[in-house]
Amino acid sequence: MILSLVTSVATAYVDLRSLDQQLEIARQTATSREASVRLFEIRFKGGNISEMELSQVQSEYYVALAAIPDLEKRVRQQENLINFLLGRNPGPIERGKAFNEIALPVVPAGLPSDLLTRRPDIRLAEQQLIAANARIGVAKAQYFPSISLTGLFGTASTDLDDLFTGPAKTWNFVGSLAGPIFTAGKIKGSVKAAQAMQQEALFGYAKAVQNGFRELEDALIDQNRTRVQLDAQGKQLEALETYAKLARLRYENGYTSYIEVLDAERSLFNGQLTFTQTHDLLLRSLVNLYKAMGGGWVVEADRRTRTPEIVSHATGTAEP
Repeated sequence: MILSLVTSVATAYVDLRSLDQQLEIARQTATSREASVRLFEIRFKGGNISEMELSQVQSEYYVALAAIPDLEKRVRQQENLINFLLGRNPGPIERGKAFNEIALPVVPAGLPSDLLTRRPDIRLAEQQLIAANARIGVAKAQYFPSISLTGLFGTASTDLDDLFTGPAKTWNFVGSLAGPIFTAGKIKGSVKAAQAMQQEALFGYAKAVQNGFRELEDALIDQNRTRVQLDAQGKQLEALETYAKLARLRYENGYTSYIEVLDAERSLFNGQLTFTQTHDLLLRSLVNLYKAMGGGWVVEADRRTRTPEIVSHATGTAEP
């Protein structure tokens, strides 16, 4: 329960910071395009550009502008979700580091498999197996008479020398001894039932362990491949930034139309949003890995390595 809550809150917070970053990108892009619109309106009034060129610039400005209210809405909703998970009333959530400054812990090789024993589902299955084994012991114990060596027959203490003295005491002892003998068939059935429950618990435990390893493998594959994807998108983002700068330079020197600039800036805007979303997926995969290992693997990872990967690109490029 606690592990699920921790991972839910962590995932929700990661999503919130991703939305913050996307909102900042949209606002910066809208501000930049608004400046371009004003410049082109002046040029249009002066007869230097056509109405078509002005309309193209205005169109791209409104694309960025329209993204802002949707992202603002999702930010507020994400804050409400986090407050709900924490049992609090709706309100703002305190922010920490910027999204592109959140450290990505490296998953070192050789993490011990016994980390999985922290998983709640495996712990539950283990306790059920222990309880099932105990039931077998209880059922088998019914074959043997059980007598109290202290407090026998309601007294505070009893001298064992008096165990067989007196007709009532002898009768009670014999009764407790003879009872299990004459109900052996019933006890045998109880033992078989307990053994069947033990087998069921054993299969449940094996299934829980197998599922734990499956989820762990999925989480490891997810974070590994997403790191590769993020690295490639980071390189693409750098290329798009260069493309946008050169396209504007070519336009200002009269070598190309503004359509090329619009195409470059549109690609850059989409690339920035996509990179941020992939960064979000990577952080999510690390949270899932934490959950798959039953929590606490980050402590083990920190002990094994002191060089976490940091995302430091201004717009989100991952650097080792």
